[in-house]
Amino acid sequence: MATIHDVAQDAGVSPTTVSRYLNNRIELPPSTASRIDAAIAKLDYRPNLLAKRLSTGKTEAVGLVTPEIREPFFAELASAFEDEADRHGYTVFMSSTRSDRDREIASLERLHDRHVDGLLMMTNTPDDGTLAALIGKRRNVVIVDEDIPGVGVPRLFVENTEGAHAATRHLIEAGHRRIAYLGGPHGLLTVTERREGFLLAMNEAGIAVRPEYVAIGSFAPELARVATRKFLELPMPPTAIFASSDYLAIGAVMGLKEAGISVPDDISLIGFDDMPFGALLTPPLTAIRQPVEQLGRQGFQTLLALLNGEAPPLLTRLPVELIRRQSVAAPTRKDFVA
Repeated sequence: MATIHDVAQDAGVSPTTVSRYLNNRIELPPSTASRIDAAIAKLDYRPNLLAKRLSTGKTEAVGLVTPEIREPFFAELASAFEDEADRHGYTVFMSSTRSDRDREIASLERLHDRHVDGLLMMTNTPDDGTLAALIGKRRNVVIVDEDIPGVGVPRLFVENTEGAHAATRHLIEAGHRRIAYLGGPHGLLTVTERREGFLLAMNEAGIAVRPEYVAIGSFAPELARVATRKFLELPMPPTAIFASSDYLAIGAVMGLKEAGISVPDDISLIGFDDMPFGALLTPPLTAIRQPVEQLGRQGFQTLLALLNGEAPPLLTRLPVELIRRQSVAAPTRKDFVA
């Protein structure tokens, strides 16, 4: 098995030069770099990662904790995070916790045990203080998407309030006054902020929010399906629905189809996320687009800054965008209009 000394001898340089070159700590003339690359290929040299980690005290690996890797939002974010990590020479160890608190705790323990150098943390269940207490004892943690209150680590969120405000304003400007709202579980940052944006836009327009038009409790499509059927049974059903996630929008579509209600002819619908499947619905879903790829890439860059001893911002907000498609129109059905 070839050693770094064999590579150095074949390339006509010192072992130190080869080591610094492989660790991106030196910029060599193209001819010298080419000789080293050729020697590595010729000798089939593989660095001794264990020895390197022992000498540097670094694993050159980072962890990514996601609630559910099967969901498109988390999958896209993880892909961008891994791509950015690879560009900087880091391996990614991924953990899909299925929203299990014990799995989340185990991921933080792996950071404590130095299996990884840093951790990007995502959760979609309210913290009872357990995660905050553990994160407070750890270094090199970045939180993305949902907040974990009480921790002083860098956090990356999108402009949830602004996005929900824009979505609701879009429905109001289309002529809607009876607007229903579908929200996720209580206690989450995204749920709180998106509801605030909805209420703000309704208040600005002088439109009262009817309690019977609001359903909050889960991001599961089934909640939205059941809630939508209940909306339709009201004496005065809503003419539009703002689903604060695309999964809730899917559930609303299911409920509307079961009742034979057409989008947007009978009811307008708008989502939040702009996952790829939204554009494939009939009609294509109008939605607030989150910069999911940017969340993943900037999440790693923030983590890398921590690993390099820098002090990145403690709070970063990324902008969102209203994507207009065909699921929103003016209210026209007479029995649905006050």
